[in-house]
Amino acid sequence: MKIHLKTLAVFALGLGLFLSSCASPPNTIVLPTAASTAGSPEITLDLEKVDDHPLYVLRYTGDYRFDEYLQTGRRPNLQSFLPVAHGRWGCTVFATLNPAGEQLLGRNFDWEDHPTLLLFTAPLNGYRSVSMVDISYLGFSKTTPITDQNRSQLLTAPYLPFDGMNEKGLAVGMMALSDIQPVSDPNKVTLGSLAIIRLLLDKAATLEEALALLEQYNVDFSGGPVVHYMIADASGHSAVVEYGDARREQPARYVFSNEQPWQVSTNFEFAPQPPTGADSVCWRYNLAYETLSEVDGKLTQPEAMSLLKKVSQPSTLWSVTYNLHSGQIEISLRQNYDQVYRFQLEMEQ
Repeated sequence: MKIHLKTLAVFALGLGLFLSSCASPPNTIVLPTAASTAGSPEITLDLEKVDDHPLYVLRYTGDYRFDEYLQTGRRPNLQSFLPVAHGRWGCTVFATLNPAGEQLLGRNFDWEDHPTLLLFTAPLNGYRSVSMVDISYLGFSKTTPITDQNRSQLLTAPYLPFDGMNEKGLAVGMMALSDIQPVSDPNKVTLGSLAIIRLLLDKAATLEEALALLEQYNVDFSGGPVVHYMIADASGHSAVVEYGDARREQPARYVFSNEQPWQVSTNFEFAPQPPTGADSVCWRYNLAYETLSEVDGKLTQPEAMSLLKKVSQPSTLWSVTYNLHSGQIEISLRQNYDQVYRFQLEMEQ
């Protein structure tokens, strides 16, 4: 299915962009409208259904106007197409090297059984990237599939990356934490928690660049869980980034860089000091840490998927691994590790 749409004409309809979380109804904003659509570029949505989970692949070509959003950060209002139950869930993210010295990032997203989208984007003023999207936050479900009548809701998919990798080998994953009130600078634009991931995928080539970008923006977690991020780049560097709590007079953010050829993070705070070894409150963290320690952080991409299997839960919606050098993506859905889908992002390093 290939769809062609006029960029400004579509966004002038006031479609909401969901910018919040993976555990509750997302926030929404409305992009700036245009006085005229004359000469506006086309957006092309090339959609393929891969399996009956369903897993879709969407190749999104055109301007989703993220640069305009970055100028204002428009304060989101809570809105949702569907009710989403609150519940317990957890995610696991790790960065490691394969035997060839290529950086990998693996992630389990543990949540409800929702339709899933693998999204390829090629922005006019940013890096090509691939990301995973839970499209229940665009109004789709197992009983509400993508149709000719509702497919325009896919236009907002670039604002909902739950994890991803760009053509420079920069990858990002997120994990939920306990509630905080992030430190806010009135002189900075405020972005939603998922828009932060889009910012890094579109604009950062290295961990250093990613950290510099994060310094320029506030983050808004309203309407969803607080999250922290793992960011990794093709050079083998990674870091866990957490936001401080203004109520406890903490700094705006903490950065915990990898001290070994691997790094693991789950759903507990590293601040003020990360755990020593495999001695944490989370069994998934401990098991992943022990496994990576035993092999000195060297896993092939299939072995990385096997590690995700070991730390998966009945609620694991997807397991994904990214090769930050080759651009290969491997995906397993709902703990069906006998069926691994492979895709390719064209890299430019």
